[in-house]
Amino acid sequence: MTGDAALRDRLRRRAAPAAAAVVTVAAGLSVRSVLGGDLAKYAGDALYALLIFWLVLVVAPRSRAWVAAAVAFGVSVAVELFQLTGVPAGLGARSTLARLVLGTTFNAPDLPFYAVGAVAGWALYRTARGIRAAQRRHPAPRSR
Repeated sequence: MTGDAALRDRLRRRAAPAAAAVVTVAAGLSVRSVLGGDLAKYAGDALYALLIFWLVLVVAPRSRAWVAAAVAFGVSVAVELFQLTGVPAGLGARSTLARLVLGTTFNAPDLPFYAVGAVAGWALYRTARGIRAAQRRHPAPRSR
């Protein structure tokens, strides 16, 4: 593969997860305006893990989907556990970005929703790959 072709391939592999990450951020920022209470909170948790899933694929596009899901879940749980130290709450008091990324207080019920987001990323990725593979095997007829 030539240098230009290799670059195009690397960019192509990152484009879909990057676009999915942007959509996920938009969904995460708007979920509280559409949903309320615990539903909004836990949807936000799932979207947080989903965002990490997409970011793993942007950074390491050749990763297997299950690896990206495991990393997304692990990072999400690590951030939640980090909240037990109080450091994220202190940072969040001074920075909106820190509050959005790290949260402020530990909440054990968040943990299963991180798994939901990671598994949703895996399922979406696998479904999209299956659709693309089917399209390559059976291309749509061209119109004349």
